[in-house]
Amino acid sequence: MIKLIVALCMSAITLFATSNSSQVCKACHTTIYNEFQSSLHVKASIHNDAIHKAIWDKHPLKAKAKYKCAKCHSPSDLKLLDELKKGKEALPQKNSIQLKEPISCKYCHQIKDVSNHAKSNTNMMNNKPKTLYSARVNDKDNSNVEYKEKSSWFGMFKETTGSPFHNIDFTNENFYSGKTCTGCHSHKQNSHKLIICDMKIGEANITKDTCISCHMPQVQGSFANSKDTNTHAYHGFTGVLHKPQMLSKFVEFGFINVSNGFEISIKNSASHNLLLHPLRVGELQVSIIRDNKEEKLKSVKFMRILSDDNGTATMPWLATKVFKDNHIKAGEERKIVFKHSIQKGDIVEVRLGHYTVNPKVAPKLGLEDKKDLTTFKLFKKARFEVK
Repeated sequence: MIKLIVALCMSAITLFATSNSSQVCKACHTTIYNEFQSSLHVKASIHNDAIHKAIWDKHPLKAKAKYKCAKCHSPSDLKLLDELKKGKEALPQKNSIQLKEPISCKYCHQIKDVSNHAKSNTNMMNNKPKTLYSARVNDKDNSNVEYKEKSSWFGMFKETTGSPFHNIDFTNENFYSGKTCTGCHSHKQNSHKLIICDMKIGEANITKDTCISCHMPQVQGSFANSKDTNTHAYHGFTGVLHKPQMLSKFVEFGFINVSNGFEISIKNSASHNLLLHPLRVGELQVSIIRDNKEEKLKSVKFMRILSDDNGTATMPWLATKVFKDNHIKAGEERKIVFKHSIQKGDIVEVRLGHYTVNPKVAPKLGLEDKKDLTTFKLFKKARFEVK
């Protein structure tokens, strides 16, 4: 069985040298490849991401045939990037790269460093042939792990190290700190020098979690078919879009009685705002349960609204200022008072969640029928009994 797996991997050597295709990686990393297929990296192009397409369809650069989103949304489409670099008209075609791997495995594992810029960051790529970066604490000092096969007991047992079709560099600190992710997942500034979205990475040093430890947690299963390891880093890139409950461990609720009502506190221990994308809206829903009857109070919404100079909400590329931003910041404890009469024995239920796309904005983008985007998704809920 091992010989068959190695043979399959060896057959990919030539393909690896000439292709960015993640299909090559599947031969030896089947579990990781299957996880990757469910990730937003696979669905990052306009052909698979309804939100990205809706924004792009209204963007003025579409009329000019300049798909500058390619830098982060389809960096594996080398032909498209080359045409853009040459100043040619270039739009994302409905090809296999755009449909199946606009951000390939090989692309991410070739990121050497990240260059920080005011408008947006840029990934600096490794130019070593056949060398990919990865993270493994026990091999952190090894910069050039090559494929080796060792035999013991007169050839009865064989042990392999490294990969048969690429070398591995484990020394890149960016693959441990999560900096690798910040080439695209950091901030974006429009032509009016307004920051549309910002992770504010490093400003709130309140947790040891990194992009990698949180969004690529260790899960059961070996990282390679030919290896036998208990766990590997999850490559489905778990996020709030398809697993909103992941934020629950960073949210802590509090409840106290106050004059003429009660106070709900929400403590965010994540290293970034609870929500980041300008289209997303958070919502706190509160109900009073008394004698098995539920009374829903007016919900509290958390959002970031971009506007023009006149204070009119507008598209990100036209915005000149932030009209409103009441998202719960990293490390913040938000206290909200509800002036509502309660009595001993009442149950106060709180539910915190979000809408992927602001339901009021969805019709302007043609997304009103995308119920999965405009339906409330729960992060966390709790109940408090009034004493």
